[in-house]
Amino acid sequence: MIERLVIATKNDDKRSEIAAVLVDAGLVGEIVVGLSWPDVAETGDTLEDNALLKARAVAEAIGLPALADDTGLEVAALGGAPGVDTARFAGPEATYAENVDKLLESMAGVDDRRAVFRTVIALVEPGGRTVTAEGSLEGRITTGRRGENGFGYDPVFEVDRRTLAEIPTEEKNLISHRALAIRALVDALS
Repeated sequence: MIERLVIATKNDDKRSEIAAVLVDAGLVGEIVVGLSWPDVAETGDTLEDNALLKARAVAEAIGLPALADDTGLEVAALGGAPGVDTARFAGPEATYAENVDKLLESMAGVDDRRAVFRTVIALVEPGGRTVTAEGSLEGRITTGRRGENGFGYDPVFEVDRRTLAEIPTEEKNLISHRALAIRALVDALS
């Protein structure tokens, strides 16, 4: 178990989801909040590159172990896009709604709706070890939004006939790509 840890994101939705899964997994004693660090540009070519960039920068700035993730939505009909650009699909300052709108527009009239959410988690300890792990969740892109839970692409990513936004948070935190990546990280640290 890691005694104290910083979740290296400024996205409150992502931080809450990661924190809930970390606590359930018993990986951390205390999640330190309320700290600040400089913005980290996600300039990596891969999800792992970006997760490591964020975790290293925050661990160095704060002096505590830092856990960061990068998540990509890979849509078969779009050749794996938006991939590493998932959060910026509709532009660098795009909102969740704008990204979903662009995805739905890009998928208009497309029959092959297969998609995969992939998350890479990176844990970096100051001056110490670096561990990464990955989780993925297969699903499909719906033709419209459904559900009120979650964030990002959750209203259009369907798993077993329900979108992630239709699945209660506690259940989502058991099956999501992010939860699977955190569980893989726990296994790697064991």
